[in-house]
Amino acid sequence: MRAQLLDSPRPTNLLAVVERLTLVQIDPTAAIAPSADLVLWSRLGSSYRPEDLKQALEHDRTLFELDAMIRPVGDLDLYLAGADAFPDYERSRVWFRDNDRFRRDILKLLQKSGPLASRDIPDTCAVPWASSGWTNNRNVTQMLEFLMARGEVAISARVGRERLWDLPERVYPAVEVPPVEEAERRKNERRLASLGIARAKARKMPMEPVHVGEAGEPATVEDVKGEWRVDPGYLGEDFTGRTALLSPFDRLIHDRVRTEELFDFEYSLEMYKPAAKRRWGYFALPILHEDRLVGKLDAAADRKEGVLRVNAIHEDAKLTRAMRDGIRAELEDLAAWLGLELRRPRSRAGAARSARG
Repeated sequence: MRAQLLDSPRPTNLLAVVERLTLVQIDPTAAIAPSADLVLWSRLGSSYRPEDLKQALEHDRTLFELDAMIRPVGDLDLYLAGADAFPDYERSRVWFRDNDRFRRDILKLLQKSGPLASRDIPDTCAVPWASSGWTNNRNVTQMLEFLMARGEVAISARVGRERLWDLPERVYPAVEVPPVEEAERRKNERRLASLGIARAKARKMPMEPVHVGEAGEPATVEDVKGEWRVDPGYLGEDFTGRTALLSPFDRLIHDRVRTEELFDFEYSLEMYKPAAKRRWGYFALPILHEDRLVGKLDAAADRKEGVLRVNAIHEDAKLTRAMRDGIRAELEDLAAWLGLELRRPRSRAGAARSARG
């Protein structure tokens, strides 16, 4: 909890929060608010304003966006290390090589006219990108993603959800790029410092790993199999908890296996399921109280009606008065931050319980 800045008192500085967390994931779903904003609100409270994040990304340049993650610019060198080896799959390498003229066309256009949205960049590919998914034949977008991963282009800004692309020297500061091995070691150390405790090796995850290699010190967790790595800087400190409503993409619970092992808390994001098969709701927010995950909040922002509608609170543990008071206070703060009226179920029958065990 301390590692993730979910203890009390709250932090007060946006940049310091992102530096500690190392990343804030971008997701466009806004059933309540975009995930990045929810993550930052859960740490900073109602003093956080989304325009502060935009300022840091697009004007101050203290943060940067890479692969749907917002990161502190102090970590830029770690993600440029080894970037020129991308793509790392043979099929992708062949497509990238066959479209080198297309690559040079994009860089030349950005040099002359950037920043540009992808729709403003002509498709001059020689070999179309083939995929069974949504990226099929999306040649400009695919090439931009490859060039971003290689450090050859950067995201300069966003207009709504649309990214504007430019040359990296116009977006990133000059940095000294370390050797790949050193960069990986430092990323593992940074990741462990942000998580507090993690596995040395874990299953592969999209976008951001959840393992930390040999960072920190070995540790075991009572009643949990296997060895963990722990950041010793967090051991032996006093802890004062609080109540928090978390984004489904919050790093505290993003690794669902780790979440069940450490917190005995089951969670899955259900917005891709048919409504009849959802247990907790379209975009249920995990509820943290002190050092326990105690439930899920099913709520939605109805901006047309001007209300934050609470559909149910699913209990994984019997909620005490202190827990209910904490949840109520967070809901009121969330509604005020969103500029909406809080609308709760009319009766206890409108709430739901799904206690485990």
